[in-house]
Parts: sequence; structure tokens; C-alpha cells
Amino acid sequence: MKKNSFSVFLTVIVLAAVLLSWSAGVSLASTDMPAFSLPDVAGDKAVDSREYSGKVLLVVFFATWCPPCMEEVPSLINLQKEFVRDGFTVIGLSVDEEGPQVVKNLIKQQGINYPVAMADSRTIRGFGGVYGIPMSFLVNQKGVIVKKYSGLVPHTVLVSDIKAVMQ
Repeated sequence: MKKNSFSVFLTVIVLAAVLLSWSAGVSLASTDMPAFSLPDVAGDKAVDSREYSGKVLLVVFFATWCPPCMEEVPSLINLQKEFVRDGFTVIGLSVDEEGPQVVKNLIKQQGINYPVAMADSRTIRGFGGVYGIPMSFLVNQKGVIVKKYSGLVPHTVLVSDIKAVMQ
């Protein structure tokens, strides 16, 4: 009977740890970032993942109608300013169904300083599916997704994680 109680106790502890990691909104991943080439919303060029080879990336899926996504924009702008010289780039991938014009307006209004493209279904599937927004992926210099964030992430957490990946 003691062995059975220990198994139940261990199962509860493992389940609690899993639930706690989910509630934190951060999970570890270790898959290669999918290749993508999408039209840049602000211009005529493409946002091509191959152009960012060797850089640390924060790929953020968002929408203009999403309050947490809009709350995160100033943090992303600051991350881009702070780390761009260190080989870091934010890439915004919009899931807005109203098209690129609404996203282009946001870029102008907010002064977004990082590349933004419209996500397509192939890219969304390549990242393992995006089932909520904002959803972000931290990618190391080797092109490997090292962290996945679901929901609004505190700026201090992103800074700490980016610094850790850059070392």
C-alpha cells in the first residue's frame, strides 16, 4: 500500500509541475525554426528567414485587434533597439484577416522598428500551430527554437532570456 501511495504522490507532483509550467506561459522547445519568406507589410521586399541566419530572433505572432498583443508592442520596439547591434531581431507575423493595410497603419502609428509580415497557414503550421496570440518563439543563432511563449511576456523575462541565448 505504501508503494501505491508513493506512486500517487509522485504523479500529483509531476502533474503540478506540468500545470505550473503551462500557467507560466513559457515552454522549452528544441526544434528548428521553419523556413519562411513572406511579403513585408511596410515595403516591397520579403521577410525571409534565411536572411536572419546566425542571429537570435524573437518571432511574434500577433493581431492588431488583440489587446495583449498591442500591450507588447512597446516592449518589442525596445528589445529591437536594445539588442539589434548584438545580432538580434524581432520579427512580427500578423494573423489579421483584414489584410496588410490595417497592419501597415499600426506600424506607422506605433513606430514599429522591426520587420512585420502577414503570416500564412504554411508558416503557422511550421511553427507547430498558433492557437492563441500573442505567441512568440525565441530562436538561437543556429536556427533552433529554444523557447515558446504563450500570451503577454514581461519585458524583463524577454531581456533575460535573450541575453542567455546570446551568450
